[in-house]
Formats: sequence, structure tokens, C-alpha cells
Amino acid sequence: MSDSTSDPKRRGEAEPRARGADPRADSSWARGLEVRKAVLGGAHVERALAGANDFDRDFQEYITRAAWGEIWTRPGLPVPTRHLLTIVMLATLNRQEELAMHLEATKNTGLSVDEVKEALMQVAVYAGVPAAHAAIKTAKRVFAARGVSDPPLPEIGSLPLTREAERNE
Repeated sequence: MSDSTSDPKRRGEAEPRARGADPRADSSWARGLEVRKAVLGGAHVERALAGANDFDRDFQEYITRAAWGEIWTRPGLPVPTRHLLTIVMLATLNRQEELAMHLEATKNTGLSVDEVKEALMQVAVYAGVPAAHAAIKTAKRVFAARGVSDPPLPEIGSLPLTREAERNE
């Protein structure tokens, strides 16, 4: 007896790719591989793919095709904006290992330390201080390891320190 819910076509899903089929035959996979390497770095992606085994090979192919080949390649948002959104979501979800990888990749997408800092301030307000605090600690570690210094702070003399000083300016 065939249950209509067990048939992917009847549920409106794509047919699963045949086991052993070469993912490179899929144009989404090829586009995804190109973008994934551009954002994360070719060496990182090659290590991830080379380290895949029977347990996670399908996952590596899936994220390359779906996340990188179908979402990151969509028109409408430039790659740096997508990358900043990704960083914010990873911080919100407290995915520190993945967050560190994407923070390291900011050197490839042109995001500045200031942009990341401001995005993590947004996380504090909308996702909670603990999530932002953990993400800021991760960012400080990643940027320090890269030799990226803190953005310059404003001169203390240029900041109004009291309400009276604000009124006098």
C-alpha cells in the first residue's frame, strides 16, 4: 500500500538526488561552490569537502547547493549584506563556532570591524545581551588573531559628559 505522504512528488518536494551522483552536475552546486569559496576562502572549503565522509558528505553537498548556490546567489542583496545578516543570525542563535568562521571571512567580503560591532549592538537590543556578549567575545578573539585592531574611539573631549554640556553645545 502506497501512502501519498511518502511520495516526495505528491508532497511537492524535489526528487532526492541519486546516491553517488556527482553534485557538480547541478548548476546550483557549481554556483554555490564558487560563492562559498569566495566568502569563506578556498582553502577552508576544500578542507571541508575533502574531510567529508559517508556521514556528512550529503550535508556538505546540501549546504553548498542550497545555502550557497540558491540563497547566497539570489539577486536583491549584495554579498556583504547577506554576510552581515548571517553574522547577526549566528550571534542570535549562539552558534559561536560558525560565527567565528564567518567573522574570519569578513576579510573576504569587505565587512569592517565597525560594521560588525554595530550589528552586534543590534543583537544586544533585539536578541539579548547574553547573545551579544558571547558574540562580542568571539569577535574580539577572531579579530585579535587576525591582527585587526579595535576601531578608534572618539576623543573623550568631544563627548558631552553631562546634560549641561549637551545644552551648551
